[in-house]
Amino acid sequence: MNDALDSLSDPELARLAVRDERAFEVLVTRHAPAVHRLAALNVGPGAADEVVQDVFVAAHRGLRGFRGDAQFGTWLHRITLNACARTLGRRRDVPLEDAPEPASAQDLTRAAEVTQLREYLSAALRTLPPEQREAVTLREVSGLEYAEIAALTGAELGTVKSRINRGRAALRAWLTRAGVTPHD
Repeated sequence: MNDALDSLSDPELARLAVRDERAFEVLVTRHAPAVHRLAALNVGPGAADEVVQDVFVAAHRGLRGFRGDAQFGTWLHRITLNACARTLGRRRDVPLEDAPEPASAQDLTRAAEVTQLREYLSAALRTLPPEQREAVTLREVSGLEYAEIAALTGAELGTVKSRINRGRAALRAWLTRAGVTPHD
C-alpha cells in the first residue's frame, strides 16, 4: 500500500505529510526506532514511549514549518531532545521498565545484563550537564558527525568536540565507580 511512498526521500515525504497521513506514517516507521533509542538513553526506557509519542505529535504539528534546511532526521533529533528535557524537568526519578522475560536461562542472563547496562548508562547520562548529554547522545546514539551536531545545537565545532570529550570522560568515571568496565 505504501510501496510508492517507501521509496521517497524524507524531504519528499515531509512535504507530502502535511496533507497525507500515509506519508507521515512512513516517516514515523522509518524514524521511530532511532527516536526511541535516543529517548530511552536520555529519560530511561520506562518514559521513552511517552517521549516518542510526544515527538511525533510535535513533528506532525510542525511539518508546515519544516523548511528542509536540516535533514529530517536531524530535525527529529532536536524535537526528541527537547521532549526529553521537558520529561526530565517534570520527573527527577524516571522509572525504568523491566526487560521482558526471555525463553531460556542463557537468554535471561543476557537480558538482565543488557537491561542493567542500559539502566547504568541511562543513569550516567542523566548526571551529565544537558549540553554534554545532548552532544554525547547525538554522537554516540544517533551517529551524527561533529559538524552536524554543531549545526543542530548552534554550538561551535570545538565546543561540540569538548562537550563530547568531557561527557565521555564523565560517563567513563561514573560507570567505573558503578563497577562497570567501559570498553573503548
